[in-house]
Amino acid sequence: MAKNNNKQTHKEGYCSFCGRHRDEVEVLFQGTDGATICNDCIEVGYQSLANNNLLSSTKNSPQKSSTPKGFSPDKLLKPAQIKEFLDTYIVGQHSAKRSIAVAVYNHYKRLIGTNNEQADKVEIDKSNIILVGPTGTGKTLIARTIARLLEVPFTIVDATVLTQAGYVGEDVESILSRLYQASGYNLEATERGIIFIDEIDKIARKGNNPSITRDVSGEGVQQALLKILEGTIVNVAPEGGRKHPEQKFVQVNTKNILFICGGAFDGIESRIAQRINTRAMGYGRVNTESIDREDMLRYVQPQDIKSYGLIPELVGRLPVITHLEPLSRDVLRNILTEPKNAIIRQYQHLFKMDGIELSFDNDTLEYIVDKAMEFKLGARGLRSICEAIMKDLMFEAPTSDISSFTVTKEYAEQKFQDSASTLTKQSA
Repeated sequence: MAKNNNKQTHKEGYCSFCGRHRDEVEVLFQGTDGATICNDCIEVGYQSLANNNLLSSTKNSPQKSSTPKGFSPDKLLKPAQIKEFLDTYIVGQHSAKRSIAVAVYNHYKRLIGTNNEQADKVEIDKSNIILVGPTGTGKTLIARTIARLLEVPFTIVDATVLTQAGYVGEDVESILSRLYQASGYNLEATERGIIFIDEIDKIARKGNNPSITRDVSGEGVQQALLKILEGTIVNVAPEGGRKHPEQKFVQVNTKNILFICGGAFDGIESRIAQRINTRAMGYGRVNTESIDREDMLRYVQPQDIKSYGLIPELVGRLPVITHLEPLSRDVLRNILTEPKNAIIRQYQHLFKMDGIELSFDNDTLEYIVDKAMEFKLGARGLRSICEAIMKDLMFEAPTSDISSFTVTKEYAEQKFQDSASTLTKQSA
C-alpha cells in the first residue's frame, strides 16, 4: 500500500530531482515506483562519484598521477636550465628570472611529491609569486616565454577586467575557466597548471583604510581571490561567462595550481623610500649611503605592497616577492638585436618574406635607444619608435623592385619627425 502511495507523489512527466519537464530535457528515465530522473541529473551524479573516486571502475584502482603526461623526475629541468632558456629571449632581469625558475622547478617537484606514497612524506606548500616592475621591463614577456617551456597548462589573465560577482565585468572564477580551456578541457591537467595574473596592482583598494562603500573592482576582487590562491574547490563554467542555474559546472581544485602575479605598482618607490628613511635607528637601520636610488624596487618588502593597497591576506598568499630592474641604455640596446625574437630580427624576417634584405646602421640603433630613454616607456617604447620609422617603408617596399635596404640615422630621424608632426596635427 505504501508503495502505491509513493507512486502518486511523483508528478508525471517531471524529473523527481530537479523538477524540470520532459520537454526541457533530452531524456527522462522512469523507475518502477514512478520516480523519474533526467539525463542532466544523471551526469551530475556521475561527476560527483568520479570526483570522490567512488566509481566501481576506479574505486579499487590506483589514483592517476597528477604529474604531466610523459613527464618524469629524470626529465625535470633544473632552475639553471630554465633560466638559460629564459636568457635566450629576455635580456637582463636575472633576479626575476631566477625567482621564476625556482618557482617552476619547485612546482614540478610539488606535483611529484603529491603522488609520493611514502607515509612520512612532507607536504610542500605553494610558493605563489608577485613580480614588481615598471611598465615595459618584461613581466608579461617572462610569463609568455616560460609558457613555451612548460609541460603543464598555462594561461595569462588580466586583473583589470575582474569584478565582484554580480557586477559588470568578469567573475574571479573566469581565470580558472581560461586555464581549463588552455588544458584542452582536461580537468586533471587544469589542477596542476600555472596562471599568470597581470596588472595585479590595478585591483588595489582605493585607500589605506577599509572603504564603507563597495569597492567592486578593487578590494572586492582581492577578497574573492583569497581562497583560490590558497587552495579550494571552485565551481567553474567550462565556457566562461556569468553563472546561471542551467549552466553545467566543473569542480576545479586549486590546491596545486601555481599563481604568478605581476604589476607595475606605479609610485611604490616613494613608499619604499619613506620606509627606509624612517628606519634611522636600531637594529633595522639601513645604510642610506649604500642605497641605489635609481632602483628602489630592489628593496621592496611585503609591507610596501600592503601600503600600496593590497590587503594583508592577499599579500600573505604571495610569499615570493621579486622585482624587475629598470632598463638601462645598454639593456635597451641589447633588446633590439640580441634576443631570439629581437625587434630588429622581426623586421628583417618580415622584409625577407618579400625578398628584401634589411639592415640597420649602428647610429640608427643608437638613435632608437636614445628616443626610448627619452620617452621612458621601456621595451615597448622601442617597438613604438621602430613602427614610426618603418611604417612608410613597410608600405612601399612590397610593391617596389628593391632587393636590399639600409636604414640610416638620417632616414630614421626624418621618418620619426614626420610621424611625430602628424600626431601633433591630428591631436590639434
